Amino acid sequence: MNVTILYFAGLRDALGQSSEQLAVPAGIGNVGELRAHLAARRGDWQALAETKNLRAAVNQTMATMDAPIKDGDEIAFFPPVTGG
Repeated sequence: MNVTILYFAGLRDALGQSSEQLAVPAGIGNVGELRAHLAARRGDWQALAETKNLRAAVNQTMATMDAPIKDGDEIAFFPPVTGG
């Protein structure tokens, strides 16, 4: 399955990229498993594992970490942000 992943705010800055296309390995079927797979890249990717209250969306709809993913989905990850 192939998905598009978007990274926002401080997460985008930590990873040095705003998006990527990814062929998801077999056995990964939800947002949380995808998050763990990406964090396993180590280095800067640990930010995905370490960010508390990381939010996600699938196809522009807010999603929980157990939300299923399928071929062609767009998954967005964004950390909590503050503004003023």
